[in-house]
Amino acid sequence: MSFVPIGMSAVMRLEWRRLRMRPLGWVLAALTLAWLGWNFTLLLGSFLAGQIQRAALPDGPGFTDLVAVPLLGQLAQLAFLVVPLLTMSVLAGERRNGTLPLLFATGVPASGIVLGKYLATLGWLLLWLALTLAMPLLLAHATHLDWGKLAAASLGVALMLAALAALGVACSSFASHPAIAAAAALILALALWSINLGAQLAGINGGAINWLAMSTHEQPMLRGLVSSADVLWFVLLILLSLALATRRLDTERERG
Repeated sequence: MSFVPIGMSAVMRLEWRRLRMRPLGWVLAALTLAWLGWNFTLLLGSFLAGQIQRAALPDGPGFTDLVAVPLLGQLAQLAFLVVPLLTMSVLAGERRNGTLPLLFATGVPASGIVLGKYLATLGWLLLWLALTLAMPLLLAHATHLDWGKLAAASLGVALMLAALAALGVACSSFASHPAIAAAAALILALALWSINLGAQLAGINGGAINWLAMSTHEQPMLRGLVSSADVLWFVLLILLSLALATRRLDTERERG
């Protein structure tokens, strides 16, 4: 009964070690954090420049609305490119290098392999989110933070990162080459985000097509509104993606 979590833990530690050893993860972290830091400086400068005008408004936007949440929104935009690049090799790379049969030979079930690699990747992404959050939090003592709105926006971005990571792992499980996995994950993520664009242009704000869109569930949380329906959407996408990846590995193992 304890073999599955032990095997999953071993795969997770191995994948985490690979993420730390591969230059791609460090390059992505350095470039994106530098870009986010520069934009944080610009947002902060703009906020300070307009502080006197906003003081006359009783309910005007504050530091959270004009600096912290937009910074998280920029991270969410970067995630569409960063997550596919980070997940493209988790399984497609193993398959291309011929090491996937070695993972099967360890006896770790497909679910353990998928979850181990997914959790390691998710850990890297959450660390990326934490380092981004550290920028506005460093000024918490000098400004007024809306902790509820910041928590809601952070939860929304964390769920989006978790969903994109699961989608990337699923694409990597089906692809024969990491580049194909990255391209498929990017296309699917962008399609999920904008699938309701035509409906919105037509003035339709309800219906199934809008419910399917990731933007429908992400944007309210960036505005500070958290609902169980939005959280459930992300959970369902994560479970479906990981289930498809597990099924794919099970089929590949059975075929030898």
